[in-house]
Amino acid sequence: MAPGTPNVALVAWAEGDAPLLERLLGDPSMMEHLGGPESAEQIEGRHRRYAADPGRLYKVVADGEDAGWVGYWERAWRGETVFEMGWAAPPEHQGRGVASQAVGLTLARGCAKEVPRHPVHAFSNLDNAASNALCRRAGFRLLGPCRFEYPPGRWIECNDWVMDRSGWMAASP
Repeated sequence: MAPGTPNVALVAWAEGDAPLLERLLGDPSMMEHLGGPESAEQIEGRHRRYAADPGRLYKVVADGEDAGWVGYWERAWRGETVFEMGWAAPPEHQGRGVASQAVGLTLARGCAKEVPRHPVHAFSNLDNAASNALCRRAGFRLLGPCRFEYPPGRWIECNDWVMDRSGWMAASP
């Protein structure tokens, strides 16, 4: 690990992690590329779903501090079942390699067992340069722009990135 690079770990999402999710999803600047902040009810529902799926959704811890979330889940996309991957890190943990390490760990730990069943997609808003760069660094392959519904009822313009078996094996730490 390069000097100054934080030590990143994944921890199963737990009941006590709700304040982190509120901070990430309730902040207008954090949700700028995803349709704006979520309501308290939406965040609570998401927290319950995260806590119910600890094998796929993780709290990111960097140098002992809560530093975001990362995970993947099944969804229908263009007539097939795929895994969608997502992540978020608060401003003080951005640009330090935290999200990149978390994505790599998730691909190695969780997705490695399940990817043969479904490809892994990441949908980054066209205007989100940092998220698109992370996809590229992590080994996702750009399929191209698409219209993506998020949140439900709102369409945004995204890049559709895909990780196939050879990609995640190369990206795994």
